[in-house]
Amino acid sequence: MPRSKRAQLVALTQTAKKTRDHKSDVIRDIRDAVDDHDSLYLFSFENMRSNKFKDIRMHFREEGKSSRIFLGKNKLMQIALGKTPEDEHADNLRRVSKLTTGSVGLLATSKPRDEVEEYFANFVEEDFARAGSITPRTVKITADMVATHPVSMTEQFRKLGMPVEVQNGKVALVGGKTEYVACKKGQPLSAEACKILVHFGVKLSEFRVSLVCRWSNGDFEMFQ
Repeated sequence: MPRSKRAQLVALTQTAKKTRDHKSDVIRDIRDAVDDHDSLYLFSFENMRSNKFKDIRMHFREEGKSSRIFLGKNKLMQIALGKTPEDEHADNLRRVSKLTTGSVGLLATSKPRDEVEEYFANFVEEDFARAGSITPRTVKITADMVATHPVSMTEQFRKLGMPVEVQNGKVALVGGKTEYVACKKGQPLSAEACKILVHFGVKLSEFRVSLVCRWSNGDFEMFQ
């Protein structure tokens, strides 16, 4: 009788072992960070940009005992914090774990509470919107804005859907129009519209980070 596939032993590959070891390291790092700092914050973010997040990491670098930030590992963060009173790493961390879903991250820090809250309350960075995002406002490109670009851009603008032509050695809107609607409020942005906005320096996206909750020595507090 042929041996069942279910009964076959499958050896762990070296890659699988490295993956398992890496996950264990992440869990240990999170728990160590909780133990080594005064407070743990869960934060949420919108329109993530890695280059913008570098500013936050730099701000929370401290002499001697640097703050720690963990991103993109929600399941591992939940395991590290614990999900029940029996397996949570410290009292009430299960409540932080329960909220660790979606676009969130952890900040373990010993910075004063008022400093942390003030920093995130004022943190906002404008950036160029991505394709598919909903336009917060209508954007119109004026003839004067178009005229500042070199004639060599004419064909590129046309490929993006802009009705332009060369008039008297300058780029202009076809038919003497005074403005072109690049995008309308409430509608999703196309890839072409995004490129047009970049060419004209129009930033519609905002990278924000908001505090969700705070944990410190067993005390848990919601912000939202």
